[in-house]
Amino acid sequence: MSAASRERFADVVRAGGAAGDPDDVRLDLALLLISAEALPDDVLAGDGLDLLLRHGLTELDALASAVPDEGRDDLRLRTVLGRFAGESTDYSRLEANLLTEVLRDRRGLPILLSTVWTEVARRTGIPAYGVGLPGHFVVGVGDPDGARVLVDPWSGGRLLPYDRARELVAGTGRSLKPEHLRPHDPIDTIDRVLGNVRVWASTPERARHRLWAAELALLLPRHDLGLRRDYGEALIAVGRYPEASLVLEEYADTVAGPMPLEAEHARRIARQARARLN
Repeated sequence: MSAASRERFADVVRAGGAAGDPDDVRLDLALLLISAEALPDDVLAGDGLDLLLRHGLTELDALASAVPDEGRDDLRLRTVLGRFAGESTDYSRLEANLLTEVLRDRRGLPILLSTVWTEVARRTGIPAYGVGLPGHFVVGVGDPDGARVLVDPWSGGRLLPYDRARELVAGTGRSLKPEHLRPHDPIDTIDRVLGNVRVWASTPERARHRLWAAELALLLPRHDLGLRRDYGEALIAVGRYPEASLVLEEYADTVAGPMPLEAEHARRIARQARARLN
């Protein structure tokens, strides 16, 4: 992605500020810009990026225009979005993390499918929001503080009863808590998508993707401290050893007080990176 495109992404994700209104963050634009990152530079040359964004937004608009005007809100959305669903093989596909490809293929990871639902709902005025359950991402339709239902876009938008949601969370070794059912912040959603890309890209042949996912995550107004270490390791994976060493040493200095063992581990990786230059 060009420097101008990175600036565009930064402007989108920082629209609400570190503690600002999450409604100011355009989740659709942010995820379309993430999709653009995976494409070759020549595809985005000239007006290529603008065309990609326009096509993605137009597709979401078209889906919204097809939503019936009457009926129960979740069923209105399912009438159009029930064609979207997920498969277990999607976890091994980069395309399942990219909004442009999810809109084209009608399949993807739960968090991307849920974003399609919430973005279509936003365009139609239906109250809906992402729900980041531990281990699974779904959509709440209705008032998060009142009457609402959960739907699972991964399964084509079927209703997700509370007991089933509790079972899903229990499968991760945790208990379902009220905060798990709150609307998921857009910045956290973007961070989770980029984290999924980094997990997918953890093998050497996918190092380029691991790097851009880390670089974009660093542009978010907030992120986990450990991202700096991941960024340094991604730089090593693409052979940028001097930069990696600096990043890892800075990270080690930051965590030396509260996490001395982690700091020493980061310094050891930094030394190994420098050794590759000899």
